[in-house]
This record gives sequence, structure tokens and C-alpha cells, in this order.
Amino acid sequence: MILVAVQHLHRRLKNKLLTALLDLHTLLVLDVENISSFADKIIIATATSNRHALSVSEKLVESLKENKFNILGVEGEIDSGWVLVDCGDIVVNIMKKEQRDFYDLEGLWGEKTLLTQES
Repeated sequence: MILVAVQHLHRRLKNKLLTALLDLHTLLVLDVENISSFADKIIIATATSNRHALSVSEKLVESLKENKFNILGVEGEIDSGWVLVDCGDIVVNIMKKEQRDFYDLEGLWGEKTLLTQES
């Protein structure tokens, strides 16, 4: 019973995150549950600018708080081109294309972790 409730909450959180991130150019969801100790899913989204990344992260945090989801932390400066929103089981990375290409998180975690890709 508890597992079903957790899975439902996890699915609601993932859906809320994806809805809030729909205006971004490229969106990937990686399943790292079996290879990571800190998250089950990693969402990687591409923003068009530093300001866009910050704006989307602020919108995301606001939406999650309105829906009573817990946020563990938000990391990243406006000029870094990368904002990370830690939602516990799901970690969201909002990055400019240059940072995304440089850090290649999807390559780091491996293509077998790729669940969805939207462009």
C-alpha cells in the first residue's frame, strides 16, 4: 500500500515537472534509479539563455510549492547557464545548450537510462 502511494506521488511529481518545463526546447528524462544513490530520475532541459534558465526554474519552483511538493534545494547562479532544482527523487537540470554540450550529462549516465526525449 505504501509503495503504491509513493509511486503515485512520484508519478504526480514527474508529470507536474514535465508540464512546467514544456516551453523548453529539448527535454530528456533519465532513469537512474538503479545506478544512483541520490535520485531516481534526472530531467535535463535546454534553455535559450541564462535569464531563461533562471525564469523557468523560478516558475518550476513556484508551481511545485503551489502543489505542495517538497523542494530540497535550488543551485546555480544567473550567469552560470545551469540551474539545478532538487526535488528529492527527481533532479531537474535546466541548462543552456553550451553547458549541456560541455557537461554531457546524458552521456555520463549512459543511453540505457534514457526514458523520454522531446524536442
